[in-house]
Amino acid sequence: MSEYSEILDRIEGVLEEKVRPNLALHGGNIRSLDCKDGVYRFQLTGQCAGCPSAMLTTENLIRSALLESIPELKDVVLMGGVSQELLDQAKAILRGERPCGSE
Repeated sequence: MSEYSEILDRIEGVLEEKVRPNLALHGGNIRSLDCKDGVYRFQLTGQCAGCPSAMLTTENLIRSALLESIPELKDVVLMGGVSQELLDQAKAILRGERPCGSE
């Protein structure tokens, strides 16, 4: 197993244990993009994508959990942009359909 995949496995373990349960309470999740030169990059998905509190969530929950658990990491960076899920929901609304998961 390469050092890169070993670090990503450890990141995923921390996300599963400490991060995803909290994000799920708000209808969101996290998607890993990459980890290069000690910098982990990710996107928030679901209801957390584009949320005004995303930076606070990143600082207080995600960054602290990962940096405390994985000393090789130098930084944890939230990448901007709109998630595919949010785009699909917006398109459904514009077509006059109910987005998946709405009542």
